[in-house]
Amino acid sequence: MLKRKIEQQLLTWKQTPNHKPLIIKGCRQCGKTFSVRKFCEENYENTVYINFFNNPNYSAIFRNSLAVDDIIMMMSAFMGNDTVFVPYKTAIIFDEIQDCPEARTALKFFHLDGRYDVIGTGSLLGVSGYGKAPKSVPVGYETVITMYPLDFEEFLWANGINEKLIDGLRKHLQDKTPVEEPLHSRYHQLLLQYVVVGGMPDVVQTFIDTKQMNIVLQLQRDIVRSYEDDMVKYADDKDKPLIKECFQSVPRQLAKENKKFQYSLIKKGSTAARFAGSLQWIEDAGIVKRCYNLTATELPLDGNAINDVFKVYMTDTGLFVSMLEDGTQFDILSGNLLGYKGAIFENLAADFFAKMGRKLYYFHKDSGLEIDFFIRYKGKCVPVEIKAAQGNAKSLKTVMKNKDIYHIDYAIKLGNYNIGEENNILTLPLYMGFLLSEY
Repeated sequence: MLKRKIEQQLLTWKQTPNHKPLIIKGCRQCGKTFSVRKFCEENYENTVYINFFNNPNYSAIFRNSLAVDDIIMMMSAFMGNDTVFVPYKTAIIFDEIQDCPEARTALKFFHLDGRYDVIGTGSLLGVSGYGKAPKSVPVGYETVITMYPLDFEEFLWANGINEKLIDGLRKHLQDKTPVEEPLHSRYHQLLLQYVVVGGMPDVVQTFIDTKQMNIVLQLQRDIVRSYEDDMVKYADDKDKPLIKECFQSVPRQLAKENKKFQYSLIKKGSTAARFAGSLQWIEDAGIVKRCYNLTATELPLDGNAINDVFKVYMTDTGLFVSMLEDGTQFDILSGNLLGYKGAIFENLAADFFAKMGRKLYYFHKDSGLEIDFFIRYKGKCVPVEIKAAQGNAKSLKTVMKNKDIYHIDYAIKLGNYNIGEENNILTLPLYMGFLLSEY
C-alpha cells in the first residue's frame, strides 16, 4: 500500500482545534478518494461516504434545508440503517463535491454546528464549464488543500527507500558532501524510473508489482485519454475542440529550443484570444502548470512575473513522457535521451517544484540568455539550471558574473553530477531536486 504525505496533513487537520471542513482538490486519479477513505476509516469510529458523481440522486439531500440536523435526517433516509451518525466520532466524506454545489455551501453550516468532521474531494473544482457554481462558496468556513500525484520522495518510499536513507540525503545536501557511489547510482536509476513512471498511484503500484513498462504505458495513456474525454464532456461547447488541441500541443511546445508557450503552435494562425480559455481549463483541472518569465531576477518572484509570457509543463512527468512517441521510455531508462532530453528533465524539475506547491518561474532575454527556473530558497532568489548531461551553463555564468545587473550571488545546477560547489554555484545530482523545499 502506497504511503502518501497527505496522510500527515489530514492528521494535522484533525488534531487542530476548531478545524474547518476540508476540501481536497487535485487532478483526476491522483489518489484523493483512496487516501481520504483510508484516513477516515483509521481515525473515526464511523465514516459516511457519498459520491455525487456516481450517485447524482444524492444531490436531492441538499435541495431544501441546509440545517445540519435536516441534512443528517435526509442522508439517513437515503442511505439506510448502515449509516451511523455519532456526534464527534463520525467523518462525512463528500466525494466529487463539485457535482453538488449545495453540499459545498452546506460546509459553512457543518462548521458552525461542529459535531461532524467533513471532507470534500473534487477533481474539477472551479473548472470553467463544469457543473454549476455554489450559490455561496463558504469562504472562511473551509480549508482547501491541493493534492498531487506521488512526488519523487513518495516514489522512493514505494520503492523501499526509507526515511532514514532520505534523511541521509538531506545531510549530504546540508554538508555539501558527495553521496556514496553505490547509493548515488541507485538514486539515479530510481530517478530515471520516476521520469517514465511518474506519480499516478495506479501506475506506480502497477510498476512496483510488475515492472512491466508496456502495462505502465498503457495505464498512463488511458489516464491521458480520460483527461481528453473530460475536456470533450465537460467544457463549454465552443471550447471543446480547442482544449484538446491545446493539451496535445504541450509536448511540441516543450520540444522547441525556446520553450515559451506559443498559441500559433497549437494551430497555424491561432491567437491567445482563441485559446487562452482552453489553456486555463487544463491548468484549473490540475493537468498542467505554467512557468512565468520574470522581468527581474529578484524577490518577490510573483511581483516580477510577466502574465502573458510563460512555458507550460505537465504536472506529472510520467504522463508527459507517455505523450511522446513509442520507445521514449526505453531510451530514458537506457540513458539515450536524444532531442527530447532538455524537455524531459526540465519537466522533471517542474514536477518536483509544482508538487511542493511552488509557483514556477524562469528568466529569458531576447539576447538568448535563459535560466530554466528561479525559486525562493532559504529566503533568497536563487536560479536553478537543469542539465540532462554534464555541460556548460553559459547563461548561469553570465548572471553570476554580473551581480550589479542580476543581484544573484548564489545558484544551483541540477544535472548528472554528484554534490560539489564552486564559485557560489552548488551542483547537485538531478535526483536531489525534490529536497529544494526550504522557502
